[in-house]
Amino acid sequence: MTLQPPGNPVAVYAASLRDVMDAAERIAAFSHVTPVVTCATLDRLAGRNLFFKCENLQRVGAFKFRGATNAVMKLSEEAARRGVVTQSSGNHGQALALAARLRGIDAHIVMPSNVSPVKRHAVQEYGGRVVECEATLTAREKAAAAVQAETGAALVHPYNDRDVIAGQGTAALELMRQAPGLQAIVTPVGGGGLLSGTCVAARGTDASLRIFAGEPRGADDAARSKAAGELIPQTAPDTIADGLLTSLGDLTWPLVRDEVERVITVDDGETVAAMRLAWERAKLLIEPSAAVALATVLSDEFRALEGLERVGVVLSGGNVDLDALPW
Repeated sequence: MTLQPPGNPVAVYAASLRDVMDAAERIAAFSHVTPVVTCATLDRLAGRNLFFKCENLQRVGAFKFRGATNAVMKLSEEAARRGVVTQSSGNHGQALALAARLRGIDAHIVMPSNVSPVKRHAVQEYGGRVVECEATLTAREKAAAAVQAETGAALVHPYNDRDVIAGQGTAALELMRQAPGLQAIVTPVGGGGLLSGTCVAARGTDASLRIFAGEPRGADDAARSKAAGELIPQTAPDTIADGLLTSLGDLTWPLVRDEVERVITVDDGETVAAMRLAWERAKLLIEPSAAVALATVLSDEFRALEGLERVGVVLSGGNVDLDALPW
């Protein structure tokens, strides 16, 4: 089954349900089937039953491992011999480095000079070669292009990549099997890889499922794009959720535009409060980007929605700098 934009029988999205199902088979030997947990306190605060998909317990501590692994394992032998390259300041770089190591190929990870030493060290521990550049998106893209020209490595974009989107959608496939009868799924949104993959998997399986996104108010390009009906690039993002600083891409935007019911924004105070609640009451160690999804389902705007008794929430990651906790 291939999801199609409403009213357009010709155009198709970047990935299909078949692509997600194939990705699930491709990565099964490498990725964890992460648990789904519940918390009575958070249910009470949300006013409904919440089912948390714990991608903070995925390999490398984030859902990003799914998409990176699908992309790496799908490469032809000839392409794989030349390795892979990406630009990333966090979880995708770690995920690609580990996926490449599992296949026995080189991974070149372009990272800005101001990246956290913890994240840089993690990439190196997974076997990736770190290429440092200036801390601007233009510099990162230019450096990645230079590495690609020098090595012939395959570029694996952090989110605007068909195979990455399909891989990220496998989390939703698992969630629906683990918590049957869901009426909605909520994910955070930055570049849109997780959200668009969730749309493909969830809406392709059950067209009645409602998809929502949570977004930092200081990096609200998805919410502004939905309101305008056209893709509006991110400008000067400012949020504690450092995994959600990027703009939607041309492959992720159509799915967000057509399949996501609403993008709800939360401020950093709400995100920090949700993160602390997850740690203290649910014993879930999540990072700010994941806490955005929890803050969303606890928000007044989401609580006012009707017909939602069973809601799945994808906790995207748990990579926290313990020396810089937000409380």
